Amino acid sequence: QIQLVVSGGGSVQAGGSLRLSCAFFGYTYSTYSMAWFRQAPGKEREGVAGLDDFGSTRYADSVKGRFTISKDNAKNTLYLQMNSLKPDDSAIYYCAADGRPRRRLQEEDYINWGQGTQFTVSS
Repeated sequence: QIQLVVSGGGSVQAGGSLRLSCAFFGYTYSTYSMAWFRQAPGKEREGVAGLDDFGSTRYADSVKGRFTISKDNAKNTLYLQMNSLKPDDSAIYYCAADGRPRRRLQEEDYINWGQGTQFTVSS
C-alpha cells in the first residue's frame, strides 16, 4: 500500500506563501490520482486540488489562481504551492492517493491518506 508523509504545516501571515509537501513511497500501481484536502474545525473535509492519473488538474473555486498542485516523480513528492493566503485557508491539510483511474476531487474517491498537517493563516 502506498505510504504518504506530509510536511510543511505551520503558520503564515495573510497574503504570504507556503508550500506543502507529501512524500510518497511503496507504490502498488503504475499511476495514481493524487490530491490535497483540508478540514477546518466544525466543517466538512473538502477537496482543494487534485492531479489525476492523466495529469489533469482540478481546483476548488476558493483557491483557483492562488494554489498550484504539482508532482516531482524523481523526488517522489507531491506539492501544494499556496500563494496569496487568506485566514479562511486555515485548516488541517491532508494529501491523498488512489490507484483507480480518474479519481474526482471528492473524499470518497481516495483510499490512501497522509497524516495531515495543521496550517494557520493569521490576519
